[in-house]
Amino acid sequence: MFITFFTELKGAGVPVSLREYLDLMRALELDLAGRRVEDFYYLARTALVKDESHLDRFDRVFGHVFKGLDLMSEEPGAEIPEDWLRKLAEKHLSEEEKALIESLGGFEKLMETLKQRLEEQKERHQGGNKWIGTAGTSPFGAYGYNPEGVRIGQKESRHRRAVKVWDQREFKDLDDNVEIGTRNIKVALKRLRKFARTGAADELDLDDTIRSTAHKGLLDVKMRPERRNAVKVLLFFDIGGSMDDHIRICEELFSAARSEFKVMEHFYFHNCLYEHVWKENRRRQSERLPTMDVLHKYPADYKVIFVGDASMSPYEIAYPGGSVEHWNEEPGSAWMQRVLNIYHRAAWLNPVPEQQWDYTHSIRMMRELMGGRMYGLTLEGLTDAMRDLAR
Repeated sequence: MFITFFTELKGAGVPVSLREYLDLMRALELDLAGRRVEDFYYLARTALVKDESHLDRFDRVFGHVFKGLDLMSEEPGAEIPEDWLRKLAEKHLSEEEKALIESLGGFEKLMETLKQRLEEQKERHQGGNKWIGTAGTSPFGAYGYNPEGVRIGQKESRHRRAVKVWDQREFKDLDDNVEIGTRNIKVALKRLRKFARTGAADELDLDDTIRSTAHKGLLDVKMRPERRNAVKVLLFFDIGGSMDDHIRICEELFSAARSEFKVMEHFYFHNCLYEHVWKENRRRQSERLPTMDVLHKYPADYKVIFVGDASMSPYEIAYPGGSVEHWNEEPGSAWMQRVLNIYHRAAWLNPVPEQQWDYTHSIRMMRELMGGRMYGLTLEGLTDAMRDLAR
């Protein structure tokens, strides 16, 4: 099993050496990981991963090779973790039951009611339809169902219907070294080109060298800057939540853009652009960048590309305080408008099939904000978007 783990890590592009593998085997002999899978995971990660950009690939290989190992990690008779019991208590409602559940009546009413419940409730609540708890139909809590609620204390989204999340969630950076299955994305991106010779003169100019040598009667080597794609791109990726369904295609786009655009900066946001963006998802709480600083730093000749499904609560676009994760002083639409006022060539790439756009109110709102410049994240959509940006 450990040899398989080692070979699959190398196959996934994690630069692990034989020396590191032997160090891990020695650590296991000394029982440094004990008998817990979690301890073994951190031990293996510490021994084998040298760069945090490889953590995502390590996690994938670890999950594949050691799938099911957690079933053997505890001794017989051990106490069942409380989290497992909570998951078992999740309430699976029928479609008829879900149809009976009504919204509270708007964003302001939802926030007002949450504040009131927090003041009134004095103890933990399980099930039910009013108090903040678990496995119920109240609009506040976890592991239940309500078509328009506030999620509090839940590991991940289940129905993707919450209008606000009262938890700190962890997202992962996109991998820009993913092998592209086809060259279609790169071919589409090549339509956004504007060649120029700038920078250091480090390329031999053969024609000028011959001409100058013939004129002077002795060898006169002439150099010139390399011919490069002079297009400059700002790439904004929506990350986390419903975008987890589209990680693969986004990584392929990210990898292709890295190789195609020599001058490119990327940033992450969640659902809608607000007052902060970030470069690394592991540090998104501690190293956020003010969006206004980004708009001031990069001039108006940059092309802007947003990548996201635009699937969110309409409150996030239209209301102050509508963000699912924090209290934003201005609505997302205000920040989007600032970007479009500065960068006149911008496009939004949406991985959701275009025939489904009209079924989601937030997609229609974002498409209107973009002035109709929303394209499907398909070969045809990419081609149309690049043609539009190249004008």
